[in-house]
Amino acid sequence: MPDYSPVNASDSLPFTMTAGAAVTGGTFVSISADKTVVPSTTGDHPVGVAAHDAPNGGRVTVWPVVGIIHEIAPQGAVAIAAGVPVIAGTTGLANTGALATVAAAGTLMGICTRGGTGGGSPPKAQFLGIA
Repeated sequence: MPDYSPVNASDSLPFTMTAGAAVTGGTFVSISADKTVVPSTTGDHPVGVAAHDAPNGGRVTVWPVVGIIHEIAPQGAVAIAAGVPVIAGTTGLANTGALATVAAAGTLMGICTRGGTGGGSPPKAQFLGIA
């Protein structure tokens, strides 16, 4: 995947970590060890979105989630509509769920501002990171 920049960074700055596995730019990443991130999966609480591809053991720049409008592809054929919650799905992609459920589970990442469908058009959903 090409280098990733958020839709609107709101004066936020990215930070650098070590990749604990191969990371793809434009996908959610979660902490796996000290100063180390891996691709997020369902149920994770991502710390940000990878700014570029990185090999296992390489350095990766990460855009934080909170207060930034991000654009991430939904997993598989999942459709995410504007106004619904966004959570991490498989392999760092986006997914959705019932607001009360994802909030109670602590997995809420943001609210969708422009809908998208995995593999569809537009293929990426935009969301405002709130958690």
